Amino acid sequence: MAETWIEETLYDNWGQHFRVVKELARTRSPFQDIVVFESESHGRVLMLDGVVQITEKDEFVYQEMLTHVPLFTHPNPKKVLIIGAGDGGVLRRVLEHPGIEKAVMVEIDGAVIELSKQHLPSIAGDAWNNPRAEVIVGDGIDYVARADNASFDVIIVDSTDPIGVGEVLFTDSFYEHCARILTAEGLIVNQCGVPFMQADELHETSVRRAKFFPHVSAYVAAVPTYVGGFMTLGIASKGRNLQTQDVEQVRARAQEAGILEKTQYWTPEIHVGSFNLPPYIAKHLPKAAG
Repeated sequence: MAETWIEETLYDNWGQHFRVVKELARTRSPFQDIVVFESESHGRVLMLDGVVQITEKDEFVYQEMLTHVPLFTHPNPKKVLIIGAGDGGVLRRVLEHPGIEKAVMVEIDGAVIELSKQHLPSIAGDAWNNPRAEVIVGDGIDYVARADNASFDVIIVDSTDPIGVGEVLFTDSFYEHCARILTAEGLIVNQCGVPFMQADELHETSVRRAKFFPHVSAYVAAVPTYVGGFMTLGIASKGRNLQTQDVEQVRARAQEAGILEKTQYWTPEIHVGSFNLPPYIAKHLPKAAG
């Protein structure tokens, strides 16, 4: 029997491919092509428009860093807005924080949610049924534009790259509204690509956010299936300097939250250290960023 392989098509001159055990779903939603398959090496894999979004084997790296870093950076988060993240992994990690009173998740593509529930149930776990969660199938841009001033403490944007359906999540208007609906100590985080291959993404996003946030920075996570080295996660704060975090303070908060020593990638040391950027990445941040 012939082997079946699926190739990622993010770049036209470099990539990765997976040997397929079984294809579980392949559909075209109103927004994008969706494929879920069982791989030999990484468990189940979700691809959107030919680009790997998450795999069962290494999802913990991205999800933990996208969630725990902003929630332990903010002094006392209560209300979190998640845009995208249709697999439910970010929602799950947010709800691991007992201090979170409300987590609103807005995902534009309901098909991603339904296929993730069906084929990737381990990623979200019981998060879909948590009473603190509100899951909305809708346009995150519209939601942010309509939300009340100072209605969220943290915004986590887990989007595709700034092409296709994800492009509108990287505009001046979007970041302006995000700043408006965040509280005085509020902060926003979103993926800014792999700078070895997508340096413009980090630079342009940071420049845009700096128009509306006094403190703009980035931190890194090494996600094996996001090929090209470190993935950067851009972060911007209305309140505090992001570069002055203390390992022991982070550790104490994680201990109180019951998260310490329950993660596979995030630790207080990794949290603080991830803001120490290699020069080839740091040079793409605006000079005035703090």
